[in-house]
Amino acid sequence: MTQTNKIRVKLKAYNSKLLAESCNNIRKTVSRTDVKVVGPVPLPTKRRIYCVLRSPHVDKDSREHFEIRSHAKIIDIYDPSSQTIDCLMKLNIPAGVDIEIKL
Repeated sequence: MTQTNKIRVKLKAYNSKLLAESCNNIRKTVSRTDVKVVGPVPLPTKRRIYCVLRSPHVDKDSREHFEIRSHAKIIDIYDPSSQTIDCLMKLNIPAGVDIEIKL
């Protein structure tokens, strides 16, 4: 069994359109260096729901629900060259997108 080098890029964001734009940007940048790219693979969307009382003193039955959705995607890059890693480090990713790179 041969060991292949792999870079796993995990992207997280609250805005799904911004996340998709960032994934396309990474794919275009990495594909210029002639490297095999797999992804973006969407991960399940996490929902966090907060229940808040509408009035601080009375009406305990009156509540409001707020929801935050966090979207995540994974991109795998197989057998990266040093040029590929340089391109990834110089890449501008918009604010609001969290990126994790594992070698």
